[in-house]
Formats: sequence, C-alpha cells, structure tokens
Amino acid sequence: MKPLHRHLVSTSRKVLCTAALAASLTTAAVVTNPSTADAGESGPTPDSPQATDRGDARLDLPAEVADPQVPPAGTAGTEGGSAIPGTALDAYQRAEVSVAAALPGCKLPWQLLAGIGRVESVHASGYGLQADGSTEKPIRGPRLDGNGYAKILDTDKGEWDADAEFDRAFGPMQFIPSTWATWKADGNGDGKRDANNIYDAALGAGLYLCAGDKDLSSAADLDRAILSYNNSREYVNTVLGYMRQYQDGGVSGIANPPAGNYPTTPPGSLPTPQPVTPVVTPQQPVRPAPSTTPSTRPPTTTPTTPPTTPPTTPPAEPQKPVPPVVQLDKLEAVGGSALKAEAGAPVTPGAKVTAHLSDGKPAVGQEVVFAVEADTTGGTAFAQAKDSVVVKTGADGTAAAPALTAGAKAGTFTLRASAYGRAGVRTVTFTGTVTPKPLPFADLLARADGGTKPLEAVAGKSIKGVEVLATAEGKPVAGTEATATLVVKDADGAWVPVDPATAKGPHFRDAEGKKLFTRQLAATGADGRTAVPELFTAEVPEGTYFLRLTTPQKVTLVLELKITAPEPAPPTTPTTPTTPEKPATPPTDPAK
Repeated sequence: MKPLHRHLVSTSRKVLCTAALAASLTTAAVVTNPSTADAGESGPTPDSPQATDRGDARLDLPAEVADPQVPPAGTAGTEGGSAIPGTALDAYQRAEVSVAAALPGCKLPWQLLAGIGRVESVHASGYGLQADGSTEKPIRGPRLDGNGYAKILDTDKGEWDADAEFDRAFGPMQFIPSTWATWKADGNGDGKRDANNIYDAALGAGLYLCAGDKDLSSAADLDRAILSYNNSREYVNTVLGYMRQYQDGGVSGIANPPAGNYPTTPPGSLPTPQPVTPVVTPQQPVRPAPSTTPSTRPPTTTPTTPPTTPPTTPPAEPQKPVPPVVQLDKLEAVGGSALKAEAGAPVTPGAKVTAHLSDGKPAVGQEVVFAVEADTTGGTAFAQAKDSVVVKTGADGTAAAPALTAGAKAGTFTLRASAYGRAGVRTVTFTGTVTPKPLPFADLLARADGGTKPLEAVAGKSIKGVEVLATAEGKPVAGTEATATLVVKDADGAWVPVDPATAKGPHFRDAEGKKLFTRQLAATGADGRTAVPELFTAEVPEGTYFLRLTTPQKVTLVLELKITAPEPAPPTTPTTPTTPEKPATPPTDPAK
C-alpha cells in the first residue's frame, strides 16, 4: 500500500467515525427540522445579498495560529498535512454527513466548508472557539453602511449582529442576517439555530451552497456555489485553493486556540493557501537476506556491556487547573416587564435590564439590543421613528432603553432586549399596552343653529331636528356625552328634575312608547354635534318648559321650550235643507 493511499484510508476512517456521531445529532435535525428554506429550490446567485462585498472577520493572526504546525510524528494527527482547530474540523465533517443525508445529489465535500471557514474567519481562530461550537468573543464583520463595503440596512433589528441601523456579517462563516433568516439550521441538535455557533453555521452554509439542485462534484456548479457566497473571482480561487490543500495534503485536528487581542486584517487582502506537499511515510531500511554460503570470517564476539543504572525520570508536574471562562450568564428586567402609555404619549416606566456574568459580577460594556416587535399601535418607536437601538451596559451592568413613544392608536407591542454571549443569546421581553388618548372636554354647549329664542311648538306637535354643538376653546369636540332632563326651578331658584309621576310637560318616549323625562344623548361626532331626541307634546298644557343638557364635566345648556295651545277650529253656520223643485208640467196639446 502506498503511503498516500494509506493516509486516505486513515482519513476515511476518521470521517466515518465522525459520521457515526454526526448522524445521531445532525441528520435528524436536517431531515425532521429543516432550515427555513428548501435547499432544492431555486438557489442563491452571485447577485444574492450574501455575495455582496461585505468584508470578512479574519484577525491578523501570527503564523503559528493562522497556519499551525501539524503535530510531530508519534502524536495524534497526520504528519505533513494541514491543521484545523478540532471543533471547527468536527463541525465541517458533521455538516458534510448531514447534507449528504438530506441532499445526496449535492456531493458537498467538507473541505469546501473548511475553505470558506478559513477565508472568512480562520476557523474562528483568535475568537476563543469552544468545544460546543460557540466563541468566547462575538465574530462580526465590518458595518455594511456603504463606506468601503456594500450598503445593507438593518434586517434583524440587531438580534444577531448587534447593529440596529445596518447589517453586518456575523459568525464563523460570516452570514449576513437576511441570509441566515432563510438558511438557518441546527447543526449540533441542541434545538437552536445560531450562526454564531460553528456547528449551525457550517450546516447552514452547506445547505446554502447546495441550493438549486447543485452537484458540487461538477466544476461549473462548484464555481456557481462559491460565487453565490461571495461574488469575487479572487475569493473563489482562494477558497478552492484551501479546499484542495485540505483534500490533497491531509488534515489534522488540533486544540482550539485561545482568544486573543488581535487586530483585523487589512481590507481587501485574502490569505494564500499553502502549497500541497505529498504525505510521505518514512520507509524502514531493507535488511539483506541471510547468505547460504559458509563464511570464512572468524565469528565475532559481542563485548559484554556492564549493567547501567536506568536514568531517573522526574515526576510529571501536576497540571494547573484551567480557570473557567467568564461569560454572559443572565439578562434580567429591572423593575418589572410591563410597559404602559396613552396613545402618542411617552411609554412608562422606561425599559431597563441588567446583565450578569457567570462569576456573578455585572457584565460591563455588554451590548444590548432593544427592539419593538409585534406592534399594533401604529408606530411605537424610539427617537427618529427607529424601532430598534443598541445600548451598552454601564459599570453596574445595567442598560436602559432610550425614551419610547407610543403609537397613535390603542393596541399592544413587545419590546425585546437581547444580549449575545458565547453561550448564546439572552433575551428579556417587555409587554406594552397602549390605551386610547383621552378626548378633550367640552367647555361649552350651545345650539348648533346659534339660536337663543325659545323652541316653540303647538301642543300635539313634536319638537325635533334640534342639534347641540360641543366646543372647547372655540373648536368642536368629538365624543362629548350629555344627558337631557326636563327641569323646573325649586324654591331656591335651582334647577331640579321634574317629578315623572306628576309631570305633564314635553317628554321623550322609549321603544314601547312610555314617557321619559330624562334621555342620554349620543356622543358628539367629529363636528362636535349631536341631536336632541324627538320631544312629544301631546296633551301638554300651554306654557313654558325647560330642558337641561349636562355633560359629565358639569357643562350645561338649558333650552327653553314654549308650548302653545292649538288654534280653535272656526265656527260653522248651520244650513236649512231646500226642497227640490218639481219638474214643470208640459203643456197639454189642445188637439188631443
């Protein structure tokens, strides 16, 4: 067996072992809990948002971190090949197995994912990649505000990239939020879909690259897939260079490098893949076969070596305990999570959260995104009509949302506060209720026709068509309610309601025709007007009566009603019946 062949068999066995573990965690996630997009549908193109010039998140790492040395012979790994942080390598290989289960026609090689991961973030090196796939530090690309890069306005309200104004590529595979919203996947079976985790990001990238029924064993489809990830020929060549380096030179998993304070790489620069060196296994020296011809040389004697004392091996130094990584642990609401406001008024109390680290200390300088969601109030927002903002916690770990103004109508909304840590996103939800804005109170009631004379009617004829106008500072007031009551003055000159049992004046009637001396008026409309219900005067004696209209705020209007007696019918003169004339007798004919 040739050394290279032996190496490939060994690598295949490693992949199969990885496959067994990945299948239990990720294949089910792909098949039964798919990404939000159908990987077989019309796939992304070089014009897709993901393919725009979005920069990258590579750090300017020293060579021993960016291109680590393969472990020497005799240790775990493949001598002479490339090295990838173990968790990243595991994520790429798991993604290959999962995608193969869901989309067997794609033929996605994990080395392609590794090539993209190397170009985008150097496999999350320098960010503190953890065994669970998260990172100690968030991975975020440059702000996509059109200044040197594409301009992409915020699409996630800062939920993933902590930027509520513009988008940023985020995570080890540098997804932009709108792309992740479509292709997000769960790569490690933990029930979450978070592109900040390299397991989820690698699987999402695999589904994205395979979309559109691509066969990545085809050079044309492979080219189209990478261009849809970043529309740059130089990017394609660099990714392919790393893919071939990992395919041809062998790969070993090494310990995840720790986080460090490294600067980002200069814009526009891409790393250079290493030339592939064939893997060569040292050959054992060939010993000559024993001769069958008797030797004429005298036998040699081996000198006796005096026994030596074996060297003393110093005891191994005990390993120092590794201190636990301090990370964001909790995000809690301060002062309750209920928010209230009248329509168009400031929301109270202001939303406030506090962030705690895993060591119990406050998380100082932690970015918190406040975002208005599920709004039915017609525009609850921060200043400048923004529906999301980013605030950093202070020395006490507290972050307060800026002033929030309720929308113009009654309804509800939620205010989400989110903070990202290596263990995932911590979220607090505030519930907001907006009540209608109180209507202004009328300060004057008057007849809508401007009249001041008494309303007159002949007994037996109804008084109807009377309108009242409610105003405040001379302007019509909608929604004003008033009660109309027949009143009389008491001995002290105060208006009091009439006694329904004895009253004989004008009156209202209910649906059954029963007399009513008090009636609720309909609320005034937008023009400030309302109509006085019909007043009946049948069997009402001649005289003057009074109808008082009163609002809940004690604004009153007294209408004078004048009932006159009906005019008497004119007298009639009796007539003597006449006897009808008899018809004249015709003359007699003398001739007869």
